[in-house]
Order: sequence, then C-alpha cells, then structure tokens
Amino acid sequence: MVEAAELPSASRAPTTTLQGWRSFVNSVPPTMDPPDTAALAAMSATEREHYDEQRISYHSELVIVETSTLRSITNQGRLLMMLNQREISARRGLVVSGPWASGKTTAIKLLGKTHELLIRRKYPTQDRIPVVYITTPPKGSPRKLASEFANFLGLPQRPRQNVTDIADAVCQVLTNAKTDLVIVDEIHNLNLATSAGEDMSDHLKYFTEHMPATFVYAGINVENSGLFTGLRGRQISARSVLKTTGPFPTEEWEALVATLENGLRLHHHEPGTLTAQAQHLHYRTGCSISSLSHLIREAAIMAILTGTEKIDRELLNEISIDHAAESLAPRPPATTKP
Repeated sequence: MVEAAELPSASRAPTTTLQGWRSFVNSVPPTMDPPDTAALAAMSATEREHYDEQRISYHSELVIVETSTLRSITNQGRLLMMLNQREISARRGLVVSGPWASGKTTAIKLLGKTHELLIRRKYPTQDRIPVVYITTPPKGSPRKLASEFANFLGLPQRPRQNVTDIADAVCQVLTNAKTDLVIVDEIHNLNLATSAGEDMSDHLKYFTEHMPATFVYAGINVENSGLFTGLRGRQISARSVLKTTGPFPTEEWEALVATLENGLRLHHHEPGTLTAQAQHLHYRTGCSISSLSHLIREAAIMAILTGTEKIDRELLNEISIDHAAESLAPRPPATTKP
C-alpha cells in the first residue's frame, strides 16, 4: 500500500483571502513513502498510473528548505512582535527587500504561518485572526488598499461606500479578532515619489495607528523603488528594520542540494548524483534557490513521464527554467543523436 497525500484540488483559494490563508497555514509538507520492488511490480496499469500521478503531485511541491535567510527573517519578525507588545503607537515594522524570485514571499509567509500556529497552540479555544496577508495593488489608491483588507476578511462593500468607512470597519474587525501581524507584499508598488503613492502611504499609516499589530512589508529592491523617499519615506525608514534577500549563501549550497535530492521519489536515481553536481547546479541556476527548485522539480516530473526514473546531467540540461537564470548560464546546445 502506497502512503501519499491525496491529489491536490484543481484550484486553491489565494492566500490574500482568509480562507486561502488558513488553508496555507493548515498545509503540511508533502510526504510519500515509495513501495518496495515487489509491490511496485504487482501494480496493475491503472494502479501504476495513479501512483505516478501521486508522485508528480508530490514533486510539484517537494520540500521547502529552511535556509539561514528564512530563519533570520522569521526570528526578526517574532522579535519585533515581542517588542511591540506594549507599544501604543510608533510600532516597529519589518521591511524585506531583494531581487525578484529571491525568496521574499516565502520568508514572510513562513513568518506568518509560524506565528499563527503559535497563537493557535496558545489560545486553542479562541477564534482569532492572528495574521492578515495582502498585496499592495498596482497603481492603487487608498480605496483599493482598504478593499484589499476588506476582501481578505470577506467584508461586504457597497459601491458608494467611502474609504474611511471601509477602513474603520476593517480596523474594528481586526482589533476584535486580536490580529497582531499584518503582512503587506508587493510593497514596491507604493512609490512615494508620486502623489498616488503618498496617498496610499498615508492610508497605510492610518491602519498602523488604528490596529495594535506589527506590520511586515516585502518588495523588489524597495530601497530603489521610492519607499524611503521624502518625509514619509524617512518616517517609514526610522520605524523599520530592513532585511534583504539575494543569491543563496554559497557555503549552504551543497546542503541545500542534498536536502532537495533526499526528497526525490525516483526508482532509478542514485543518491548523491545531484550533490556531486552541486557546482554545476550553482552555475546553472545563478545561485538562485527558486531556480534550483524549479529545475529539480521539473526534472523529477520529466523522469517519471519518460520512465527513466533518474536525474542526470543530460536531463538537467534539457530542462528550461526561468529566463533570468538561462541568461546567466545558457544551456549547452542539444546534441544530435545518430
């Protein structure tokens, strides 16, 4: 009997809704115990097809590796929440900045998940909303920003309802629900060099002053995006701790590759094959954990679909990954087989 998680639903609620966020918090790392050789050989065609579908689903997620950067951001966020417990105003916030696909969203969501699970254990009988996760709307306005909070909570909105009414309703609900962590992703969409950005910043400040919560922001290279520009930007800078993400630390790279390889469920893959190619994988992915995860997961699925059941250098070089990594390290041209 193969023990594996059920195939995922075709659609999942986004984490920018309360239902989707709680589903994310409740999720557990994928696990799968492969059958022995005899059990595998005894499978019917239908059973093998279902088993392979389960493995493809498993490899589509694989495992999230808790890196030193993830630990640092999680620890800093939790420390700030402790620091802010008795603050009435001017609470300290956290800004996570880095290049595209450098693990910012993964880090802040892990912080949120860790905190919510802690609160659930501490107050098991209370129906709280410990964490809110929203994204900053592009070319947004105060009303759009307030609507992001309302949409997360599922609060009804009337077409002519003014922004203050929406904001007050949100603050009331979140205060009653004892929300103590608000995560605002895509904060680079808030450019204080523009009048629209200034209006959104003022409205965001309104939320920080009317909710007893720690605010965590994440965005692409926010130091250069206008977030710290002008008087408002200096105020944000003075109240925030900045953490940055970037290329994966070289000294941790081999251990990262080994962790991902240990998670593979392929029947002919020799353990240590990928670890031995850690340097090549470092070059191939531009030292990006996102690109590495993409490469290994897609290679694993391809190995199942083709029946090779292993990942080698040839297969790795056949896989197309994100354009940024491909631009740094172009794949060798495919060889023509006679």
